[in-house]
Amino acid sequence: MKTVVLIPARYASTRYPGKPLATLRQKDGSTKSLIQMSYEAASRIKGVSGVYVVTDDARIREASEAFGAPVIMTSPARENGTARVAEAVEVAALDADLIVNFQGDAPLTPPWFVEDLIAAMKADAAAQMATPVLQCDAQTYAMFKEDRAAGRVGGTTAVFGAKGRALYFSKEVLPYIDAAKVPSKDIPVYHHVGVYAYRPEALKAYISWPECAVEKLEGLEQLRFLYNGVAVKCVEVEARGRLFWELNNPEDVARIEKVLAEQ
Repeated sequence: MKTVVLIPARYASTRYPGKPLATLRQKDGSTKSLIQMSYEAASRIKGVSGVYVVTDDARIREASEAFGAPVIMTSPARENGTARVAEAVEVAALDADLIVNFQGDAPLTPPWFVEDLIAAMKADAAAQMATPVLQCDAQTYAMFKEDRAAGRVGGTTAVFGAKGRALYFSKEVLPYIDAAKVPSKDIPVYHHVGVYAYRPEALKAYISWPECAVEKLEGLEQLRFLYNGVAVKCVEVEARGRLFWELNNPEDVARIEKVLAEQ
């Protein structure tokens, strides 16, 4: 199954303008932009035929081309990453059986998260789209709660049912757990890893639908699939001792730099 990886990146982020070009300190003291780190992380994924940066901004294009990434330009009117990826597939006439949307703000995404996602799609021919989920450890759960207590919109949680079928995704920490009853391990909260794998027909259907109310409220593009009755397959992945976190807010820079220094 021919697979391509696209990294949607926009400059005008609501919570963090210019985020793809934000720089992070590496373990050796050097710095790299978020988009370069994301491209390098995506390039470690085995079994894909190409990795592309997808943007509507000349600054991101120039920065990406400077470190060797192929770039596909899309319209600034696209409302989210999935719509931008769908346009990029059409504009570049990409020939692929599976399209992976790799988030440009998650440089800590290990390659096996995406490799497991691709394998799950290969094993389930009926699945139209899928996304990874990671059970929270105590540290990750604490960061979720810290963000919400500070009024910050941070990571996303996933709730799913039988056979990994998504029930809902939220910027709130779901399911709710009484603070006095949070277990020390096997916390029943799943961090949604912002990577998606789609069949081409699923992308075409997605852009034919208008934005739905709950998608707008949560700011989560995948809810459009649920709203329109398309099953979203949640693929549970393992951290293997690594901490996963995205750069959602300026406060996350220090968190990610700390992980880079330690791993």
